[in-house]
Formats: sequence, structure tokens, C-alpha cells
Amino acid sequence: MRIISRKAIRTYWESYRGVDQPALENALKAWHHEVKAAVWTTTSDVKAKYRSASILKEGRVVFNICGNKFRLVAKINYPSGTLYIRWVGTHAEYDKINAEEV
Repeated sequence: MRIISRKAIRTYWESYRGVDQPALENALKAWHHEVKAAVWTTTSDVKAKYRSASILKEGRVVFNICGNKFRLVAKINYPSGTLYIRWVGTHAEYDKINAEEV
């Protein structure tokens, strides 16, 4: 998958000041590495790799990061093999947004 943009996740882990920042950084780096190597053509492909991912409308997917302490919202264009990072934050912050609109 082509990921747009790694900068969004790097900016988040660099600005996050919680005690679990090193774990967050490692988890986001691992997620990025795995997704970059993936070939997803359907939502089933995503669920095969990330069973806890939530599939939303219009190509949106919510990934649980770092034991579900954090969430990452992405929009996937399956025909082009492109994943757009739309939002990254804590689970509590996620509860305050509409994942289908970010």
C-alpha cells in the first residue's frame, strides 16, 4: 500500500508526551511497515491482517494501536492501493470525533 502520509503519524508520536510514548512510537512504526508491504484489494484483506480493525463507510478503517490505547483512522482507495491517514489520537480523543468525517 502507498501511505499518505507517514509524516502525520511521526508528528503525532513526536508530540505525544505520555509515559507510553516509546511504545506508541514503536507500534506506529510497526504498523507503517506492515501496511506499506500489504496488498489490500478489499476490506476482507484488511480484516485478515487486523482482526480488530473497524470497517466504516466509504473506505474508512479504524485501526487499534498499542493495545487499543490509541486509534488511527485511515481512508483506503483499494483500486489505487493508497491509504490516507486521516487522524491519529488516543482512544479517549477518538470518542470525541466522528471517524466518518475526519
